Amino acid sequence: MNKDERRALAKVSRRGFIGTTAGATLAALAGREPLFAAAPEKIAPTADAVVILWMAGGMAQTETFDPKKYTPYETGLRSERVLSTFPSIDTAVDNIRFSKGLERIARVMDRGALIRTFQAGDLGFILHSRHQYHWHTGYAPPQTVAMPHMGAVISRALGPRNATVPAFIDIGQNLEIGGESSAVKAFHTAGFLGSEHGPFLITDPRDAAASVRPLAELGDARFASRRALYKQLLAANPVHEYAGDFQREALVRSLDSADRLLTSPSAKAFDLSLEPKKSFDVYNTGRFGQGCLLARRLVEAGARFVEVTTEYIPFRYWDTHENGHERAAGMKAEIDAPVAQLILDLEERGLLNRTLVVLASEFGRDLITEGKVGKTVKNQVDVPDVMTQPKHYGMHRHFTGAGSILLFGGGIKKGLLYGRTAEERPCTTIEKPVPMEDLHATIYRAMGIAPDTSFVVEKRPVFVTRDGKGVPIKELFA
Repeated sequence: MNKDERRALAKVSRRGFIGTTAGATLAALAGREPLFAAAPEKIAPTADAVVILWMAGGMAQTETFDPKKYTPYETGLRSERVLSTFPSIDTAVDNIRFSKGLERIARVMDRGALIRTFQAGDLGFILHSRHQYHWHTGYAPPQTVAMPHMGAVISRALGPRNATVPAFIDIGQNLEIGGESSAVKAFHTAGFLGSEHGPFLITDPRDAAASVRPLAELGDARFASRRALYKQLLAANPVHEYAGDFQREALVRSLDSADRLLTSPSAKAFDLSLEPKKSFDVYNTGRFGQGCLLARRLVEAGARFVEVTTEYIPFRYWDTHENGHERAAGMKAEIDAPVAQLILDLEERGLLNRTLVVLASEFGRDLITEGKVGKTVKNQVDVPDVMTQPKHYGMHRHFTGAGSILLFGGGIKKGLLYGRTAEERPCTTIEKPVPMEDLHATIYRAMGIAPDTSFVVEKRPVFVTRDGKGVPIKELFA
């Protein structure tokens, strides 16, 4: 340790340590007891890896994967007449149609299944971060303990596929987003499971390569010195007040894993500059597209769980509170080619059969209904009865009565349509509803994890699905 680093250690106070520790670390420090996983049932997995393609902000199902009657825009159009603002198109499956702008995903629909009846939770006042927390953890906030992200649960239950590649990698979300930043950060952690199962966060896939190598100006000796300093900080007395041995050891193990990655050939998987230009160009529709390419490379390298998001920023991207038609067109142009190419590339490499790809969003959208039929919630946008400007044309309100989810690979049936929604407003679920706990149970089932698997936290069981009662949807599996 050099003189400057010794001086830095001497100056670290209790407040300073906490203030400079990452949010995921703080979440891990919250618990105080060792965890014991209870797996009541052994299940043969149909998948070894999961890729979540997260349409953050509330993807309008009637503008994407569940199109209804198309009504073109005209000034003076009554809002209640508008169900879909795009015409529908054929897919590779006879009884499934998509919204125009998703032609490439439509061509690979014979490789996967479509759920049209996902039921977002009834959480009272609808807030994106609350519903995203619910989707990613299976539990509605607030909770008495820091709940782990699904990726952390899978990391804890199954461990890494490749010891030199992080088991859980999250791509594309900037966690400094303003008003809902703290809430979004809350589910980007391993919670009570400990830091070693937390996400390896990559905000911009173009910078991924830099995240797996030490800063060149540090040099090997100084990097090792800083590493030793951090371990010393973890052993310092102030930390003992906030964490038990389990949490500190989990943090050290996470650092050890990071060290293995830095010196491993697996680090090359993070470097998009190594991808052939022809392949890169197909994915290069923006950060999300590049994230899909990075996800493919990481699954090839042995990642267990990868999430790629279009990114949640209030009133941007899929959060279409106005200009819904124009914004949906832009979002479809961003996701169409990379999602389809990801499926084709995984298939070509022999990885699709053992990789479950899930495209989902926290809830759907409708121009008129906020929440769902029979569940009154506060309206959050003023939709005029008559459209006088193009910005009124699109799906503005949050709809929890139905939403669409795509699933590919990982033992899922090919060309399957699951669930049915009404053709006229309200376009709610009328057959085969899929509640959150059953969706989670289905994903965990593919990975060989029983829905009533639990972890002992503060002397009580916490299940991977709500109360352990999630039921896998058997009809979805081949």
